[in-house]
Amino acid sequence: MSLADYTTLRIGGLADKFVEVSTEDDLITAVRDADAAEEPVLLLSGGSNVVIGDDGFRGTVIKIATSGIRVNSDMCSGAMVHIAAGEDWDGVVQRAIAEEWSGLESMSGIPGLTGSTPVQNVGAYGHEVAETIASVRVFDRVAGEVRTVFAADCGFSYRNSRFKADPSRYVVLEVTFQLTLGDLSAEVGYAELARVLDVEPGSRAPMTEVREAVLGLRRSKGMVLDPLDHDTWSAGSFFTNPILDTPAEVPAGAPQWPQPDGRVKTSAAWLIEHAGVSKGYTIGAAAVSSKHTLALTNQGGATTKELLTLATHVRSQVQQAFGITLINEPVLVNCSL
Repeated sequence: MSLADYTTLRIGGLADKFVEVSTEDDLITAVRDADAAEEPVLLLSGGSNVVIGDDGFRGTVIKIATSGIRVNSDMCSGAMVHIAAGEDWDGVVQRAIAEEWSGLESMSGIPGLTGSTPVQNVGAYGHEVAETIASVRVFDRVAGEVRTVFAADCGFSYRNSRFKADPSRYVVLEVTFQLTLGDLSAEVGYAELARVLDVEPGSRAPMTEVREAVLGLRRSKGMVLDPLDHDTWSAGSFFTNPILDTPAEVPAGAPQWPQPDGRVKTSAAWLIEHAGVSKGYTIGAAAVSSKHTLALTNQGGATTKELLTLATHVRSQVQQAFGITLINEPVLVNCSL
């Protein structure tokens, strides 16, 4: 089974064993069986945040295809929405807007499945899922039991969580979101989105308009999947925005956003562009997107080796120019940077 067929980058070698599971019980059983056999396990969700080596994966790949959404809703507490790990994320966002569950609309167009969102603490345009997740139900492979982890114990931080920090322990089964009711969005805090919507930062807008604005911005950056556009054959943003200890470490002219702990976040895209890496720069069939420097793309027939050679070049240029080491956002499987 070629794993390239299951990733948005469309690269990666063969799996020794491939199992697709459509129920929660089957998912737990598949993981238990592989663990009992002492086989390495790769849990494959939507394949949008992973880079798999050209040699594939030596072990069992479990493709998550579970489904189901349960809703408890009232005017006081809002909507408590329980979502199976295998549900398509953008489909969830569309339903939330249709049902007038507010809080997810700024994350429209993000590829992948719902179970991955708490792992990466997925976010976009000023919001992240940590703001609305109430709990995550998981299979704990160490304890051998199903347990519920409440939001306060999820260890959420920028693009991180306890599930990402300990990837071999937890299998996400279901994510529960607590969403407010109404047709207006969460506060629009991201300046670029506020400009497109023609609203003041901190105000709200109709969720349908926020979704369309977000999708427009994402398309302009090649961040909405399109099988005919190789600039969208990527893992999204390949590097996270660096978080530096003090404002003095931010290069002159670079954007900066103060963090709650006193540190400051800056823009990886700005660093890449000002380090001299241009849009469209290629190594083999791997290329920096012509639309956005944070996306590294497969222009057709690229290998993982070519992609990671390109990533290494980008990281080295930024390191040399600014003394800042970029950190990859996608998970690297049987390969390294």
